[in-house]
Parts: sequence; C-alpha cells; structure tokens
Amino acid sequence: MGPQLPLALRYPPDQRFDSFIAPPEGALPALSSLAAMAGADWIYLSGASRTGKTHLALAVCAATEQQGRRAAYLPLAAAAGRMRDALDALEGHDVVALDGLDAIAGAREDEVALFDFHNRARASGLNVLYTARGIPDDIGLVLPDLRSRLQQCLRLVLDPLDDDGRREVLRDRAQRRGLALEDAALDWLLTRTDRDLGALVVLLDRLDRASLAAQRRITVPFLRQVL
Repeated sequence: MGPQLPLALRYPPDQRFDSFIAPPEGALPALSSLAAMAGADWIYLSGASRTGKTHLALAVCAATEQQGRRAAYLPLAAAAGRMRDALDALEGHDVVALDGLDAIAGAREDEVALFDFHNRARASGLNVLYTARGIPDDIGLVLPDLRSRLQQCLRLVLDPLDDDGRREVLRDRAQRRGLALEDAALDWLLTRTDRDLGALVVLLDRLDRASLAAQRRITVPFLRQVL
C-alpha cells in the first residue's frame, strides 16, 4: 500500500475558504465552526448552479481534516438509487458534506434513507452540511418529515456573482497558477465569452495550457488567436 496523501490534499487547493470570493455575511464563520467543533449548527447551503456550493462543501472537508478530524464528501448525484449503502459508509466521520440534494429529491427510498441517516447523525454528534439549488420546500422532496428536519438547519444562501466578482475569481485563480492575466484580457473574456463562472474557470485552464505551449503571455491578441 502506497503512502497516504496528507489529509487536506485530498481536496482541490483552489477550493478553500480563503479563495471563495464574496461569501454571504457570516457564512465562513458558520462553515468554519461546522468543520472545527462537535455540536456546531448544521448548515443547509442553497444557491443557483455555479454559485460555489461545491467549492464550500469541499472547503469544509479540507478545513475539517486540517483540524485532525475526519471528513467525508458525497455528491448525491453519484449515490442516487443506492443512498442507504452510500450513507451507511459515512458512519464514524466527524463532518459529512452532502452535495446536491436535488439529485435525490422525489426518490422516496433515497429520501427515507437520508431521513434515517439525518436522525442517526444527530444522535451520534456528527456535523452535516447539505447543499441544494433551492430551499427544502422548493426542490421536490416528497417526504414531509425530511423537509421538516432540513428546515431546522442554519440556512445560507449564495447569490450569483456580478462581473466584478467574476473578474476577482478569475484574477485569483490565475495568480494561484502563476499566470499573468492582464486587465484588458480579463475584460475581453468577460464581454465576449460565456459568463457562467464554471465555464470561465474551465476556459482559464485551457488558456493556461495554450499559453505554456506557445510560451506567450495571455493578452487580447493571444485570446483572439486562441478563441
């Protein structure tokens, strides 16, 4: 068996608390408490697609393991149809991030499995973070008891970033890669490409590779050539 990764390195270094741009007031302290303290408020984090829910879920797991505690991240889309087995495998952790409740909403057996897990986790002192695109009443859950449990969590809402926020995210991601991205190039990207933040970050990876291959800085003429 090979050497294990240092705990927090299992989570992407770009997706930490300190790289999250424009968090809602009080969100990072609440999420940090969830990572660090047994018995912290459970959190229900909602927001439209590409607002940073997965970023914060992974950041919570990394922060938990930096404290020497055990964390687990579960994207619920990957567990749909086998929730009970997937959730049973999470016993014994200190913090669990369940990302994307929408993926199992309406699947009664999966919802029952989640309801049972929620109750066991409460009784055992496990901390849980849920994420979803909407509030519990709006995502299509069919189990009233599960909805009522989720409504008892501390609720945080992520809003989409404006252009200034997107510019800050791209500048931060570029700096972390050691990539020089001129302001004019940033403006060009934001006015002529898909404004979806996830798509922009993927595009930045592509530009990073192209710039390395061509041994050129990312300027507006280079963007025109590559894109």
